[in-house]
Parts: sequence; structure tokens; C-alpha cells
Amino acid sequence: MLASPLQLFSQTDKTKTMEKNIASKGYAARDNSGHLSPWTFERRAVGDNDILIEIKFCGICHSDIHQLRGDWGEQQYPQVPGHEIAGVVTAVGKNVTKFKVGDHAGVGCMVDSCGTCESCKHGEEQHCDNGATLFTYGYPEKSSPTSITQGGYANNIVVKEHFAIEIPKSIRLQDAAPLLCAGITTYSPLVKASIKKGDKVGVAGIGGLGHMAIKLAKAKGAEVYAFTTSANKVKDILAFGAKETIVVDTIDKLKPYYKTLDYMISTIPVNYNIGAYASLVKPYGTYTQVGMPAKGEITVNTFAFNNNRVNFRTSLIGGIPQTQEIIDYCAENKIYPKIEIIKGEEINEAWTKVLNKEARYRYVIDAATI
Repeated sequence: MLASPLQLFSQTDKTKTMEKNIASKGYAARDNSGHLSPWTFERRAVGDNDILIEIKFCGICHSDIHQLRGDWGEQQYPQVPGHEIAGVVTAVGKNVTKFKVGDHAGVGCMVDSCGTCESCKHGEEQHCDNGATLFTYGYPEKSSPTSITQGGYANNIVVKEHFAIEIPKSIRLQDAAPLLCAGITTYSPLVKASIKKGDKVGVAGIGGLGHMAIKLAKAKGAEVYAFTTSANKVKDILAFGAKETIVVDTIDKLKPYYKTLDYMISTIPVNYNIGAYASLVKPYGTYTQVGMPAKGEITVNTFAFNNNRVNFRTSLIGGIPQTQEIIDYCAENKIYPKIEIIKGEEINEAWTKVLNKEARYRYVIDAATI
């Protein structure tokens, strides 16, 4: 085995040579219409530091829709979305030490970075100082047979060991998948804000990210106030652990809560009246935006922030160490997303439901149906 860098452990504990690219199939968009259809393609051959994951489940994120429709910039097609990937390791490269065949593993929003800059060395690969963060789909990649990274709406993926997350077998793969984006995206800013018992935390926008923010803030001991435009979500939101749910059918519904919250996180993925929502936070408190609208643009009224004196921040997922941390934390504390498992043929319908705020609360694709 050691004589060749291309020999890998197979599931039968024998060795096999995988010198060729890996055949893969998935659902891809061909243009910015965002319509997905079956596509066969190839992954790179498994390298010395890579693992091959047979994908079992992949969550659907609003980001998938934004990117494939070109909302964040021009895209290259065909492109397979998906960055909430959970599955089983089926092969490992000769230098791999973290995984063995049969382990459960996941892939989130990143698959590479420079690994040498200060941000990378301190576990913030998403902020690579050299601009070398390689996101899971749609980004130029020399080793990819398609010239770009391809995501997890597929049956397998080849990824560097460092960028794969260990998933404890105490948590179901379908429950772990959404934690790799929706979970870490809300967990990271909550940790940075040092949320503690008794803090009053607001969550704006209760979808895939928002419902996880409620669960995680509640687990930290916070009193959670949830703000939604969907009256039919109230019962669910209270079950997630919110102390109170405010249906914002008019902006006036926010006024009774002005200057009452210690911290607030917004997952709203469209342009909205951010000044009004941020004014719910006490002066000099923090308001964090994690929802990513088209072009990444939100209108900020400076007069509003002059008056409310609130610190406005944004947050982008979390590094690999922190992503591992949330998986372990949720597995240990039995914090799971509310999911609905769908077949590959239902992806386009699910996307429409996400846009119409009908998801309850994370669609997860069963990769066996792709």
C-alpha cells in the first residue's frame, strides 16, 4: 500500500488503486434560471490527503438558490449546489489520519484554503488572508474535472481531510447535515457574542437558520424573542424554545420591543428595514446580520443607527474547528434541526417553497434518490 500514493483502503479492508477520476451524479443548474436537472460528471481522483464520501443526505440552503440564480454574481454552469453534506467515508488517501472507511463525515461551506496565513492557522479558513478560501460549489478549482467545485446535491464528494467534519454516530446523518451551514452560521456569532443565561436575544427571520438560532440561544440559557412575518409559524417557534413570538405584519409591531434586547441576530435573506429591527437592541449592544440578500446588499439608514447607537456586524459561517465544535455540541446536547426529507425529483419544488417561506424548516435531500 505504501508503495503507491494512489492506493486506498476499500470497505473490505483490502487495497485498491483509484488512479482515475470518480464518477458522480447529481442535480445541476445549466443557467441562471435556477432549474435543476440530473447530471453525470466526474470528481477528481482521491489524493493522498483526500477522503471519498458517499453522500447520504444534503440540506437545501437559501444560499444555494441565490448563487445558482446569479444573485451574487455571474456563475459557471453546469453547477451542482449543496453545502450541508453528510455521509459515509468509503476511501481514504495514504496520508489521512482523521478518518477511516466507515466513519461518518460531513462537508460544509468550504473545501480548501491556503492553510498558511494567520486566519487559516487560527481556524478561520473562511477568512483566508490570501483570498484562497475555496467554497464548496461554483469556485474555480484546478483539480476539478469540471474546472469548478461541485456541491452536495450528488451521490459522492472528494474532499481534503482537513475540510471534512467528523460526525458522531450518536447523531443521525440527516440531522447533522443542516448543522454544517444553518447551524454554524448562527452558532458562530452567538458564541462570539458570549450569550449567557438570562440574556434577552432576538432572532429575526425564522426559517432554516432562524429556527437553529432559537434552539442554540435557548441552549445557552437565553430568553429568546422571535420575529417572523409568518403567522402560521408561531406554534412551531414556541416549541423551538422562544419565550415570545412577534408576528411582524407591520413595522409598528416592533415598537414595544425597542431597546429591550441584549443581542439580536437576523437571518432575513432580503433587503428590509434593518434600522427598525436593530433598534430593538439596547444602546451599544450588537446586531448581527447573517442572512445574505441578492448581491449581498442591505440598505442601512445611518440616521437610524445614529439614534439607536447599536453596533452592526455581519458574520460568515465559521472555521473548521468551530464547525466541528457545533457538531459535537449538538450531538451531545441532542439539538437537532426540524427537517423534511425529500427525493431528488422534488428539489425544484422545494426551492419554490423555500422562496415562498413554506419550508418547515430545512429540506434535506435523500442522496439515495439522486
